[in-house]
Amino acid sequence: MPMLSVAQAPAQERAGFIRKTYVHVAGAVLAFALVEYILFQTGIADVIAAAIFSSGRIGWLVVMGAFSLIGWMARGLTAKADNENLQYTGLGIYILVQAFLFVPLIAQAQLFPNTENILTTAAGLTLAMFGGLTMIAFTTKKDFSFLGGFLRIGGFVALGVMVCGALFGFNLGLFFSAAMVAFASMAILYDTSKVMKHYSTRHHVAASLELFASVALLFWYVLRIVMSMSRR
Repeated sequence: MPMLSVAQAPAQERAGFIRKTYVHVAGAVLAFALVEYILFQTGIADVIAAAIFSSGRIGWLVVMGAFSLIGWMARGLTAKADNENLQYTGLGIYILVQAFLFVPLIAQAQLFPNTENILTTAAGLTLAMFGGLTMIAFTTKKDFSFLGGFLRIGGFVALGVMVCGALFGFNLGLFFSAAMVAFASMAILYDTSKVMKHYSTRHHVAASLELFASVALLFWYVLRIVMSMSRR
């Protein structure tokens, strides 16, 4: 018997899937924040940040490459796992890796005198945008699957621009961050449609990873924009 997608499932099952998925997204965000807090409180973050900063452009290139590659791999592998324990393992590993990858960016934010305001503002804007985009996806009931091709091409272009920026030393600037916020916003719309139409109701953990990955991408560039505006 073919597996029913969330969109094809009975209303009660569909509502249960949506509730569990977004509870897990919230849990992933809190777990990410907790791991980040532990890394900075224990001094591990200082060691990581120092290693990245001392590596110069190559260190940032490794971080940005890993940020893109690990997100793609984790979502692909976890989405194929029927075993819920494997889905939780994939989500946990992804949260942990993302927390490590965010260390140099948050360490940069800590160089500002108003660090707490910067992080709070970026987090608030990210959550507000995620909530608004999710509401658009659900209330319009529009299928955003058509964004998939654009996101694949745009992802390769963005990665190429980041590689060139790291190798040749030019600053990607505010415009690139704004473009990536738009890219991440489209990814959230696409992912919301994807989990409804291509995931079964027993894949709520994998669906939460899919959405959390896009939230992490959005937060990265929102934080960069807030930091850039704080310099002015």
